[in-house]
Amino acid sequence: MTKQLNNKIALITGGSSGIGLATAQKFVEQGAQVIIVGRKEEALNTAVSQLGEQSYGIRADISNLSDLDNLYNEVKTKYQKLDILFVNAGVAGFSPIDGTDEAKYDHLFDINVKGAYFTIQKALPLIPEGGSIVLTTSVINGKGLPGTSAYSATKAAVRSFARTLATELAPRGIRINAVSPGHTATPIVTKIEMDEDAMKAMENEVKLKTPLGRMGQPEEIASVATFLASPESSFVTGAEFPADGGYAQI
Repeated sequence: MTKQLNNKIALITGGSSGIGLATAQKFVEQGAQVIIVGRKEEALNTAVSQLGEQSYGIRADISNLSDLDNLYNEVKTKYQKLDILFVNAGVAGFSPIDGTDEAKYDHLFDINVKGAYFTIQKALPLIPEGGSIVLTTSVINGKGLPGTSAYSATKAAVRSFARTLATELAPRGIRINAVSPGHTATPIVTKIEMDEDAMKAMENEVKLKTPLGRMGQPEEIASVATFLASPESSFVTGAEFPADGGYAQI
């Protein structure tokens, strides 16, 4: 069977764990050479060892524009182009508006919005006609849940990028779409500042309100991202693909 991503060069931010790592594995299986990007050298090295010789790791903080410049200079030197860009790096943080200070707000927006925007902007000189950009947003971008105002706003901004940049990049033959995960069992969940009882309550709430009755797995989100990166979605741009077990759909 022909591999969908043969001879493609793909870059995944937040690629050393969770959805990013699961997607890197699927990209590799489909024949791509995959560059994974993350902030922690040890995690990157572990991921590259797991993915094998079709992978390459680069340490970078996507909220730092100098890091992004260095990242793409290295990509240009080593690979000359990028066929696929998966803008997946992000952080979560939940608090009521009166419990959200400037530091929390800036942390979310610097990584989820500023980081995503300039990750795309600075990659564009390397992306040829026929390239595909995939963004990770969240079903929470359209849900009015208490305690999520800042985080939800960052993900709504990412969803907006898929729409607006789809029109800008279409003349260049570059597609851009978003995958919108629901509650997914990734390391980002364990990093949320929440005590054990609150975490269990959240998990129970997810099961009750998700028609499929469970959290998603990173590999399930990765399958959607792989479809959007591949020629199978060649007539799709500006779209949001929910992968949420029906949580925000029904």
